[in-house]
Amino acid sequence: MTKIIKKISVPLISLVFLLNMSSAGMADTTVSAEVSFIFNTLLFLICGFLVFFMAAGFAMLESGMVTSKSVSVICAKNIGLISISGIMFWMVGYNLAYGIPEGGYIGNFIPWSDSSSVETGYSDGSDWYFQMVFCATTVSIVSGAMAERIKLWPFFLFAAILSGVIYPIVMGWQWGGGWLASIGFSDFAGSTLVHSTGGAAALAGAIIIGPRLGRFTKSGAPAPLKPFAASSIPLVTLGVFVLWLGWFGFNGGSQLAMGTADDAIAVSTIFINTFLAGAGGVIAAAIVTRLNFGKTDVVQMLNGCIGGLVAITAEPLMPTPFAAILIGAVGGVIVVYGTKLLFSLKIDDVVGAVPAHLFAGIWGTLIVPATNADTSFSTQLIGVLAVNIFVFIVAYIIWSIMKSTVGLRLSKEGEIKGTDVTETGVIAYAIRD
Repeated sequence: MTKIIKKISVPLISLVFLLNMSSAGMADTTVSAEVSFIFNTLLFLICGFLVFFMAAGFAMLESGMVTSKSVSVICAKNIGLISISGIMFWMVGYNLAYGIPEGGYIGNFIPWSDSSSVETGYSDGSDWYFQMVFCATTVSIVSGAMAERIKLWPFFLFAAILSGVIYPIVMGWQWGGGWLASIGFSDFAGSTLVHSTGGAAALAGAIIIGPRLGRFTKSGAPAPLKPFAASSIPLVTLGVFVLWLGWFGFNGGSQLAMGTADDAIAVSTIFINTFLAGAGGVIAAAIVTRLNFGKTDVVQMLNGCIGGLVAITAEPLMPTPFAAILIGAVGGVIVVYGTKLLFSLKIDDVVGAVPAHLFAGIWGTLIVPATNADTSFSTQLIGVLAVNIFVFIVAYIIWSIMKSTVGLRLSKEGEIKGTDVTETGVIAYAIRD
């Protein structure tokens, strides 16, 4: 009898508790400041975890896209760059972005420090972490574009400069309340501030360092790479799926709040549009490659997904689901023809970072006024031009200085042997070699 009473009493007590909570909710539908603080902080942390996992996606995508003799270095670059980015963002990056005067251009060169209080709406530490992984993502974009011919430590040096100075400055122009924010520029989660920034820096580096040996014929046509033009297409696919998963944190966390029902609905909408844009990019790239080249190019499908995701990142909340598909689809098409454009210019972008991040990022930012009436095409254009021109010029200068001083490129002999042999001494696929 006692056991029966216990079994009945527990659910009854729970029911009474829930009814009381419901009654309280009807009287006051607003949660306390402390509860809101907790939920907002959790949003930053959970979404930050997802964005951090994107580092694995970039590592896998890049490892699969390079030839088999350069895989270990890709792994070293990716674990190194996120470590460097985190330290630099703590030392100077965060306050360089968020210490900026209202309507200003640059913040303070001081380390981040925690000043959390309930009144701020979320933990300062959670915000730092969330913004840090965005910074690391920007640097990851550069990694793959210059693969198979750049030395490891010069890349690490550039990663420190990009994460500690270049990215925080342009980030602060908008998200830190700088001059782009003051004129009404809108970039919800970073189509321009993150992706175009990384893409512009990658483009400058790819131009300065030049193409891989044998990448283009004398006529300028792309030449097949041996051995194993791409070491593992399954690895590339895995990388894209990991990036797609992380993107829900990337865009969803940029709502910056989860303390109300409206915020929860907004995050849900962002998730839906993020998925649909990625899907639109995949399908569009598949159709275009089939119709124009006679084959359904799986690499372009995978990069088309990224292009679609990048495109929707500037405004993932306001579009309808159908609009999100269209925005992503155009991003996928841009990736296909952007890749062809780089080939024609003899620019060797190993992983397709420039079309997927720079070109698709520009498109996604410029199309924002079509769904968000609070901004304008002219304002968006100013932001796109300002960020991309600034990043490209500064990156071009830095790459050029590094080329003439510490050196960027492996020797011809080292490039033939492969970066794994010359830079890490660790062979990723010894059984194949």
